[in-house]
Amino acid sequence: MARFKLALAATTAFTLMAATSAQAEEGMWTFDNFPAAKVNETYGTKIDAKWLNHIQSAAVRLSNCSASVVSPEGLVLTNAHCVIACAQDLSSAENDYTQNGFFTAARTEEKTCPGQSAEILTGISDVTKDINAATSGLTGEAFVKAMNAKASELEKAGCGADQTIRCQVISFYQGGEYKLYKYRRYSDVRLVFYPEYKSGFFGGDPDNFNFPRYNLDAAFLRVYENGKVVKTPNHLKFNPNAPKENDVTFVAGNPGSTQRLMTVAQLETNRDLLIPVSQLQRSELRGRIIQFMAQSPENKRIGTDVLTNLENGFKVFYGQQLALNNPAVMDAKRAEEAALKAGMTAEDKATFGDPWADIAAAQKDVGDLYFPYFFLESAPTSSSLFTTARTIVRLAKERPKPSTERLPEFADTRLPALEKRLLNPSPVEKPLDQIQLEFRLLKAREYLTADSTVTKLLLDKESPEALAKRLIDRTKLTDIAYRKQLMDGGLAAVQASDDPMIQWALKIDDEALAVRKQYEARVTGPTRIASEKIAKIRFKAYATSTYPDATFSLRLSYGKVTGWDYRGVKITPFTDIAGLYERATGVEPYELATSWKTAEPKVDKSKVFNYVTTNDIIGGNSGSPVINAKGEVIGAAFDGNIHSLGGAYYYDSALNRTVVVSSSAIAEALKTVYDRKALLAELTGK
Repeated sequence: MARFKLALAATTAFTLMAATSAQAEEGMWTFDNFPAAKVNETYGTKIDAKWLNHIQSAAVRLSNCSASVVSPEGLVLTNAHCVIACAQDLSSAENDYTQNGFFTAARTEEKTCPGQSAEILTGISDVTKDINAATSGLTGEAFVKAMNAKASELEKAGCGADQTIRCQVISFYQGGEYKLYKYRRYSDVRLVFYPEYKSGFFGGDPDNFNFPRYNLDAAFLRVYENGKVVKTPNHLKFNPNAPKENDVTFVAGNPGSTQRLMTVAQLETNRDLLIPVSQLQRSELRGRIIQFMAQSPENKRIGTDVLTNLENGFKVFYGQQLALNNPAVMDAKRAEEAALKAGMTAEDKATFGDPWADIAAAQKDVGDLYFPYFFLESAPTSSSLFTTARTIVRLAKERPKPSTERLPEFADTRLPALEKRLLNPSPVEKPLDQIQLEFRLLKAREYLTADSTVTKLLLDKESPEALAKRLIDRTKLTDIAYRKQLMDGGLAAVQASDDPMIQWALKIDDEALAVRKQYEARVTGPTRIASEKIAKIRFKAYATSTYPDATFSLRLSYGKVTGWDYRGVKITPFTDIAGLYERATGVEPYELATSWKTAEPKVDKSKVFNYVTTNDIIGGNSGSPVINAKGEVIGAAFDGNIHSLGGAYYYDSALNRTVVVSSSAIAEALKTVYDRKALLAELTGK
């Protein structure tokens, strides 16, 4: 970890991300505001509306990642780490697909990924005026409620009752714009190909967010509808040849979240409160999961996905913390903020006041409410069975209300996906679930103290260990039929249930919702109102020459294949298959999968394995197609280098790099290592 710290702490010379214009290659651009003219002038490309529409029609948003359609028969390329949960859900003690891989020879062998969906964006419409009209003059909780109600109304009007279409109102520029995104939704997504864990995540946590890399972080899915393969004539062509240095590249995907437009006060809250607390908890939980996995081979099998996600998250936020602790980063943010304020006219000041001060005032309320809100309502790492219980309880409460009056996650347009998640047949590993629920309860008592009313509500007179064990042992929520019975029976059935997890969720729900209501009134509402004002100030100064923060919505970035220089050392942009064998030590995480050991005499070691580009991406982009100027897929983005971890807050073109698994490595692996010639033929059309 020491060298990671040095790497980020030394990033003091990054170009000031002035609000006036983005750096070259910076930006996660929406498809309706992509700077095609600038890109064409810079790179000699011929990007036009037809090119953009073609890419958009084949870009896929999965439940947790990005992907692309790469054949006329619904074949979808993504990362192996994006489907590890599917592989684990389909596994058993006898068939461990996570560790051993999942390989099909015929479509009859393809298996549905529980809970997975695939969405393709089909339309974008501006609904800013509608949202602004609905929220005009409102503050606090009333503002949030009106905004959510109007979004629900617009989504319902856009999609109706058609469950194959999903509509989503998305906020851009911190509330400066609202767009209605319309998706074609596929709920039957099947696993076609997933490599062994040792291949997809070769190098493990030590190599994560580093380069050089040697990962076959690629997997294939297929979309079905009504039991039949979906025909996809608008797919992207797969080019099995690696790009060359300085070739232009595009990444089409769904970056999850950035905070580049946050105010300095918000960034300070992240730095001083939110990230440190979450990191302490990730660190301790990681230790508990490692200890659990060491107890037996079965525990190791069921804990792999959880540990991988924890370790990845820990390193991500470690990098973000270092970025925010870097004086150069915060100075640049202060300068950016000062430039916006200095450009305000007297009329602007009269109209907008000081929205930065309003957001700064809300940060005190974040501090006051954060721990009750976190442990009662929003803790991200917890028992899946408790999450199921809470969702069933709230569904029973919310469904009788008009859609516009419900909590936003229970609006009519969101119910099909929610109900699918509740009836997801993925196996629940109770021992692992118990560890996570117990940990949440232990931390609640630790942070809130034993005398807190929230702690007493959560625990009554039980210990965290005893309560977690009782709830997990005795719940019937692992039974999908029982879940459906409760969902169909409504609030009466839920209240009459003797399931201890359901009863516990009922017990704490009123207080959890009350804390949520306070948070929305004192933090979310005031922050959103002030952010909209800042967005209008920014638009007045720079129009839409800048890009919005990431919101897990479809974006397009541009860049080129190139390495970087760091402290006098030049990092070349490519690795080859030969390097994989040289890096292998025979001991995890540098142990070769048996398939790669066997294939060594015949594999073409000169093929490019991984490469890096200057594309601007963030978490959520995993699985995104990397595309050349012709619109062909030449790889799948799967990571960033260590410097890119500050990408949540700024982009540094000198150091930030996207790490890609090359199409040449994918093709060579399918052909020589795994003997999936039919899959390769479908992929290449040969």
